[in-house]
Amino acid sequence: MADFDRNVLDFYGISTLMPTTWPSEKNDKTDDSDSEREQQRQQQQKKINRRKSRYEALERAVSNRSSVVAGSETSAGGVSNLVQRDEPDPLGFSDNVVRTLKDLGVPIQDDTRLRNRFLLSSTSFSPALFLSQMHANADTQSLLRGLDVLSRSIDQKSASLKVLVESNFERFVRAKATIDNVYKEMKYRGAEPPTTPTTRARAHSRHASRSSFRGSSGGATTLGANPLLSPAPGDSRKKNALVKESDYGVSGIKAPLLDVSAKAEDVWGPALGGREKEENIRTVSICLDRYKEYIETSSNIADSIRRKDYDALIEEYSRAKRFVDETRKLVDDLGPTPPSETQTYQVLIAARMWYDVDEQIRLFKRELWKRMEFLYNMPKTDTRGPAQDQHMELIGLLLELGVEDNPIEHWLWGRYGYLKGRVSLVGGRTKMEIEVLRRRLANADKPSPQVLASHLRSLSRHSVGTKPNGLDTSDVIELWEKIVSFLSSLLSPQGVLGEVLEFWQTVESFIDGKAQKSLPMGYNDESRENRRLSTNGTLDLRKATTELVDEIRTHILEFFEGGPPEDISSLSSPLPPGSATDSQFRIDAKPPPSPKRGEYWEALAFWPPSSNSITGVHYLSKMLGIIGTGAADIVSVVPTKRDDLKTLVEVARKICVKSLCDAWDKDAENIELVEDWQRSKEMGDITCMPATLATFEGALISGLQEIVYVPGAIAKPGSRDIIVAPPDGLLTTIKTHYQTTLEKVVDGMVRNAEQPVTRSKDQWITDMDTPIGSISDRASSLITRKRTVDASDKNVRMLLTLNNLQALHSKFIPTLNSQFETAFSTTLPIVIEEIEGEDGKTVERKENKIQKTIREKYDALLKAYILPSVGPLSMIISEGFQRPDWAPASATAATTPKPYIYEVLLSLVVVHTQVSTTAPSLTENVIIRLYEIITSQILQVFGSRPKYDIGALMQATLDYEFLAWVLKHYTSDTIGELHDAIYAILDSKTNDKARKELEKRLTGMGDQLASLHAQARTEFACFGKDRRHRAPGRTATGWVPKPDAPVRQGPDQDQEPRTMLMIWEQYLQKRQLSTLPAEEDIRQYGPLSSIEE
Repeated sequence: MADFDRNVLDFYGISTLMPTTWPSEKNDKTDDSDSEREQQRQQQQKKINRRKSRYEALERAVSNRSSVVAGSETSAGGVSNLVQRDEPDPLGFSDNVVRTLKDLGVPIQDDTRLRNRFLLSSTSFSPALFLSQMHANADTQSLLRGLDVLSRSIDQKSASLKVLVESNFERFVRAKATIDNVYKEMKYRGAEPPTTPTTRARAHSRHASRSSFRGSSGGATTLGANPLLSPAPGDSRKKNALVKESDYGVSGIKAPLLDVSAKAEDVWGPALGGREKEENIRTVSICLDRYKEYIETSSNIADSIRRKDYDALIEEYSRAKRFVDETRKLVDDLGPTPPSETQTYQVLIAARMWYDVDEQIRLFKRELWKRMEFLYNMPKTDTRGPAQDQHMELIGLLLELGVEDNPIEHWLWGRYGYLKGRVSLVGGRTKMEIEVLRRRLANADKPSPQVLASHLRSLSRHSVGTKPNGLDTSDVIELWEKIVSFLSSLLSPQGVLGEVLEFWQTVESFIDGKAQKSLPMGYNDESRENRRLSTNGTLDLRKATTELVDEIRTHILEFFEGGPPEDISSLSSPLPPGSATDSQFRIDAKPPPSPKRGEYWEALAFWPPSSNSITGVHYLSKMLGIIGTGAADIVSVVPTKRDDLKTLVEVARKICVKSLCDAWDKDAENIELVEDWQRSKEMGDITCMPATLATFEGALISGLQEIVYVPGAIAKPGSRDIIVAPPDGLLTTIKTHYQTTLEKVVDGMVRNAEQPVTRSKDQWITDMDTPIGSISDRASSLITRKRTVDASDKNVRMLLTLNNLQALHSKFIPTLNSQFETAFSTTLPIVIEEIEGEDGKTVERKENKIQKTIREKYDALLKAYILPSVGPLSMIISEGFQRPDWAPASATAATTPKPYIYEVLLSLVVVHTQVSTTAPSLTENVIIRLYEIITSQILQVFGSRPKYDIGALMQATLDYEFLAWVLKHYTSDTIGELHDAIYAILDSKTNDKARKELEKRLTGMGDQLASLHAQARTEFACFGKDRRHRAPGRTATGWVPKPDAPVRQGPDQDQEPRTMLMIWEQYLQKRQLSTLPAEEDIRQYGPLSSIEE
C-alpha cells in the first residue's frame, strides 16, 4: 500500500494524498508538454524517413526501451533510467526518502544529482551521506533493526532474480544461439567454417581490435591488396565478412577517414592550438557553468510571467536580488583591490542579469497597477471572478516585488473613487430617467373614470404580495418599478450600499490589521511600511466612507422632498464605459415639462401621474421597506450619525403617507364607478360594491401599516434607533382620511342609487344577441342573468343600495374598524345616543361615527324610496273617504270595505312585490313605514268629518279593521298609537245612541270580517306571516336600521275606556288565560287587529 501511495504522489506530482486544491503549477506545464509532444512527433517523423535497415527491429527495440521501474525519471535527453523520483527508506524508517529529507531541511527536490546520492536505486548512492542526513539521530538499536530490514529486502530481491533466471533460462539460451549464428554468418560470408578435429577452436571475442586503424597501412598497395575491396579470384565469400584481415568490415572507409582527418588538422589546428585561448575559454565555461542559474534567471522570470506562475516569479526574483546583493557586497569588500578574473565575470554577469530582471519587473509592476485599477472599477455584481481575492493577490505581489507607494491605500482610494462616481451615476442619472417617464405620463391623456373603476374592480382578483398587474396602466406600473429599482440599486445589499458597506468592512479589516496577516513583507522586509495604513490615511478613509453614506442619504432625501427636477440635461452626458444604455432616454427623446393642472402629484417626483392609491400603497410600502432596511444596515456597520438616518426615515414616511392619503381621497371620490349592479355571488341580497370597498380599504390599511411601522426593517440590528413609533399627528391624519373616504364612498353609493344610469349602446347585450352554446354555457348565462338586475329602474337601485348600506353597517365596517384599530393601535371615536328601548325605557346606543353616518344615509334613502308612494296613497285615501257614497244610509248597509281600501292594499302589493324580489330583507321595514303613513292618513281623514252616525261609524270601523287584519304581521308602536288615536277620534265624534247601537252590531261585524277574510286570503297572501320570510337562496345581511319610532311587539298595551270597553276587557281576559282565540270565535272578540296570533 505504501508503494501504491508513493506511485500516486509521483504520478500526479502532489505532496499529499488528500489535496484540497489542484496545484496551480500543474496548470502551467501545458506549454512545456505541448513542446515535448512536438519534439517527439518530429523525432518519430525523422525515424520514419530514415533508411530502413535489416536490423530495424533491433534498433527500435533498443531505442524505445523504457524503464520498467515505477516512478523512474527521464533525463533531459529523453532517456529513461532506473532512478526513481522517490523511494521508501531501505532501512524501513519511512515510506518517502525525499519527503523526509525535505521535512529535515535538506533541499534535494530540485537538485537531481544530490537527490540521486540519497536514493538506493541510483548508481551514485552514498551510504555515508544517506546515514548522516537521513538517520543522523538514530540510535544503534534502530540501525540494527534497519539492517535486518535491509537484509530481508536483499534476500527477497535475490530470490526474485533467481526465479527470473530460472523461469527464462530457455530464452537466454535461444538468444545466445541466435547471436552466435549471426556472428558466424558475418565471419565466414555464408560458407561453412573449417573443421579441425585435433585443434579446439579459440573462443571468439566480439571486441574489436584496438590497433585496427593504427596497424594497417594507408598506401595504395595496401588498399589494392585489401580483400574486402578486391577479393581474391575464386573467393566466394561476401565482402562484409567480419574478419580481422578486413578490419572487421571498416577497411573500406578507413583511408577516406584518414584523409579527412588530415585535412581537418590542417584547417582547424591553428584555431585550436592556442593555449591562452584555451584557458580563457575554459574560464568562461567554468563561470558560465557556475552562474548558470543566475544567467537563466531573466528567461525564467519572463517564462513565469507568461505562465502566471507568480510563486516561481517571486522565487526567481528573490534569487536574483540575493545574487546582486552578494555581488555588491563583494565589490564593497574589494575596495581598491583589483578583482580576479572570476570575480570580474561575476560582476559582469550580475550587472547584465539585473538589468534585464529589473526592466521586466518594472514593466510587470506597471501591469499590476493597471490590473488593480481595473479591479476597483469592477462592480460587485460582475461575475468574471472574485475581485476581493484578486486585489489581495495583486497587493501581495506588489509587496513581494517592492513598491514605493502603498498598494493598500492605492487600492482603497481607487475603490472610493469608483464608489463615489457610482453613487453620482445611480443617484443622479436614474432620477433623470424617472423624470422622463414621469413627464411622458403627465403629458399623456388622463385615464377615464371607467378605466379607474376597472382597475379597482380587479382588486378582488389580485393576490397580496404579487406584482399589481391589472390594478393600473402598464406605463404607471413601469414607472413604479423604475422607482423601486432606483431605491434598490442605491440601498439594497446587492446595490451601491452593499458595495459601500463591503468597502468599509475592507477598510476596517486593514485598520485592525486582520487583512495584512496574509500579505508578505517583501524581500528583507522592505515592504513592512507599506503593509499598514498611516494614521492620516485611516482618518481620511473613515471620513470618505461617511461621505459616501451621506451622499446616498442626500439623494434619497432629495428624491422624496425636493420635487421633480426641472433640468434633465444631464441625460445628454456620455455614460461611463460599461454602463447600460436605454434608447428611451436619449437626448432627442426628452419630453416637455409636465403641465400644471392642480393635481396633488405634480409636486412629487416619486409619484407616477394618475396612479391610483392601490398601486401606490403597494409600491410605497416596498420603498419604505428598502429605505428602512438600508438605514438599519448602515447603522449596524458604518459609524455614522444616526440622527441623519432617523430624519431620512421620518421624512420619507411622512411624505409617503401624505401623498397616499391624497390619492386615497381621490379614489374614494371615483370608487362609486365600481358599481356594476351585479348581485354578489356570496351574498345575493347585495351587489359587489361592499366587498370591493372592503377590499380597497383593507388593502390601504395594510399598506399604510407597513409604511408607518416598516416591519421589514425592525428585525435588523440598530433599527430601533432610527425607526421610531409614528407621531400622533401622523396617526390622526390616517384616521381622518379613513373616516372621510368611507363617508365619500357612502355618498357615492347614494348618488348611484338616485342618479340615472348612463351606458353606451355597446354595453347592453340582449339575450337574442347572445349565441347559443353548450349546456354549461347556457347554465352560466342563466346564472349571470339571475345575478343581473334592471339598473335602469331607480327603485331597484335604491333597494340594492339600502341592502348594501345594511351590509356595510353590520358586517364590513366593523371588520374594517377592527383591522384599523389593530393595525395602528388606536381607537375610533364612538357616538353615544339615547333612544327608547323595547320596554319603553331609555337606553344608550353606541356606534362608530361611520356607522352613524351610514344609518343616517340609510334612513334618508329609505324615505326617498317611500316618498313617491306617499302622495298616491294619500290621494287614494282622501278621494275615497270624501266620496258622497262613502257613508251608508243605515247601519245594515255597511257590509264591505270601500274600494279605496282595496286600492291602498293593491298599491302595497306592488311595493311588496318589488321589494321582496329585489331586497327581501327590506320588505318588513318598507311595509311598516308605508303602513304607518297609511294609518296616519286615515286618522287625518277620519278626523276631518264633523260627526259619525251609526252607519258612518260602522263603515269607518269596517274599513280600518279590514286593513289592520290584512297587515296584522307588520306592526310597530307607532301603528299601535295611531290605532288608539283612530278609535279615540271616532268615539269623540259620535253620540251615546250610536255607541250603544255599535255594541249591538259588533257580533255581526265580526261575521262580516270573517267572510271578507276568506274571500281576500288569496288576493293578499303576500302579507301572510310565512311570506315575510326571506326568499330561499338569499343571504341575510343581519341588520335592519331602527325606524324613527321603536318597533312595537304587538297591541298588548291598555287603552283608555271607551264604548268598546267590553270588547277590550274580553280580549284581555283571554290573554290572561294564555289562550288564543280560534277562527270561529273571532266574531265575539271584535276587531281582528286587536287579536295577537
